[in-house]
Amino acid sequence: MIYGYSGKILEVDLTKHTTSTIPVSEEIMRKYMGGKGLIGYFMRQDDLKSVDPLSDQNVFYYMTGVMSGIPNAGTSRIIIGAKSPITKGFGMSESGGFVAADLKKTGWDGIIVRGISEKPVYLWIKDGEIAIKDATHLWGKENGEVHDTIQRELGEKNIRISQIGPAGENLVQYACIMNDLKHACGRNGLGAVMGSKNLKAIAIKGTEGINFKDRKRILEISKWYSEYFKENPLSNGLHMYGTASVVEGANLSGILPTRNFRDGFFEQAENLTGKRMADTILIRRDGCFGCPVRCKRTVEVKGEKLNVNPKFGGPEYETIGAFGSLCGIGNLEMIAKANERCNNLGLDTISAGVSIAFAMECFERKIIDDKTTFGLGLEFGNEDVLLQLVEDIAYKRDLGALLAKGVMKMSEILGEGTEDFAMHVKGQELPMHDPRGKTGVGLAYSLSPTGADHMQAAHDTMMAAEGPVLEAGRVLGLTKPVDVHGYGTEKAYFYSTLEKWWSFLNMVGVCFFIPQPRGSFPIDKFLDLLNLATGWDVDVEEAMEVGERGINLARIINYEMGVNESTEDLPERLYQPLENGASKGKALDKDAFHDMKKSYYELMGWDESGKPKEEILKKMGL
Repeated sequence: MIYGYSGKILEVDLTKHTTSTIPVSEEIMRKYMGGKGLIGYFMRQDDLKSVDPLSDQNVFYYMTGVMSGIPNAGTSRIIIGAKSPITKGFGMSESGGFVAADLKKTGWDGIIVRGISEKPVYLWIKDGEIAIKDATHLWGKENGEVHDTIQRELGEKNIRISQIGPAGENLVQYACIMNDLKHACGRNGLGAVMGSKNLKAIAIKGTEGINFKDRKRILEISKWYSEYFKENPLSNGLHMYGTASVVEGANLSGILPTRNFRDGFFEQAENLTGKRMADTILIRRDGCFGCPVRCKRTVEVKGEKLNVNPKFGGPEYETIGAFGSLCGIGNLEMIAKANERCNNLGLDTISAGVSIAFAMECFERKIIDDKTTFGLGLEFGNEDVLLQLVEDIAYKRDLGALLAKGVMKMSEILGEGTEDFAMHVKGQELPMHDPRGKTGVGLAYSLSPTGADHMQAAHDTMMAAEGPVLEAGRVLGLTKPVDVHGYGTEKAYFYSTLEKWWSFLNMVGVCFFIPQPRGSFPIDKFLDLLNLATGWDVDVEEAMEVGERGINLARIINYEMGVNESTEDLPERLYQPLENGASKGKALDKDAFHDMKKSYYELMGWDESGKPKEEILKKMGL
């Protein structure tokens, strides 16, 4: 008997309107663990090398991990994949919430969607009951209305819904997928992939439960952690102030991305902190399935000129940075409204904010003018244009038609040296962490298979000194503090070690904020949960090997698709000094950075061009 998962993937052919079952053996599940691993496993079989990401030949993967749905903190992740319309390579995005646990409870470990429907549809999955339902009446409508309509039509309570908004329907480059209106699979443009298939939503209700090997001991650990996390400053800080707690420290360190990464200090940052949010617009601390940390924010604004609906949650740090300091805007209520509109329209807040900031700098430099902007004044700090631009991007109208292309294509169109400050890697806009203050994040941006991504490994700053975080990392092979501004083989080793652990978490379906070293959940107890769920005996060594397999799998898929080392360049701006703040004058050293990346290649068993060698692929069973 198998435990912790079902060994079944639901396959949906939208062209034929048929469904079938793909069995997954225990051998394959233990080798890939679900999530990112199963996406890569199936993607490589499907051979998408010559496929247009927005054609009917692209395949949409919607996967849980083997730990998704365990009743414990952090086990909430859904991982979604396809060939990315942004990078033209391995595409993946993940989020917490409740959809993954509910899908596992229906008896399915994941969904693979092929083809394209002649008319808009949504999937309805209730345990073994599967229906492809007409969504013509939902097409063109925003997420909040669609969510309520589907709930009403199906006549069921507590349905979990993944959906796209008008941005996905309009194939905006960075359209996202919203889970229950407030949990975003934001990166890699996978909302556009759903839109290209005329797939409006996936509605899920699971009542069958999950068969665990030892549920009693799992619940004992869960009960223990529900009290333990309160004693740990990492997890308790997230509970109190959410991810926005990062704003103050980043600003004081001079690495808060400001005015399109030109500056590292924002004069109005105190208006954007997690504490300011808690003291003003926060009405509830929300969380994901099984998690007592409750780091999610739910905000509400009731004003004469601005109202923010709490059903769409609240802004995370990335959103606050992208719409706030990056655009020179210090109005938290306006940022919360922009977040609400992006969630309702189905837009990635990071890419939208970076695209707007890029346009603001182009306007400042007079590369674009009032005619290009359709009369909008795009000075940094002009909060009055923010909501208009979000709307225009989703509907690809006026200036929004240009912004919807993302900064890489915008710079190609505009020219005039704009590529130096078009903040992207592989076409995906940079998140709100400046590598000039932590060089390991630069490696993450460069090496990530999905384009610039801050969630590839723990940030250097967490292990810059002796303490509980570094102590927790010793079991993974980290033995001494890391220089946040350092380069060389030691930094490459630091990054590659934590990247393997983060990759493993992305495969098993676990939030990075919960297990050590980033979180407070001890690694030994965390692996106990995996083994109590499945009946396996996975140890740290096997977990790290699984994570390494996931890295190599995504890497070789990219190389097979033509996404190679030539796509890994960081924006030129990162090699230029920050213009203000505590890190004023700091810049990445291009030669040292490239040498460090070559050291990483060598540590990973890749050749000089960064392609995995045959020996490592054979070792990983790939």
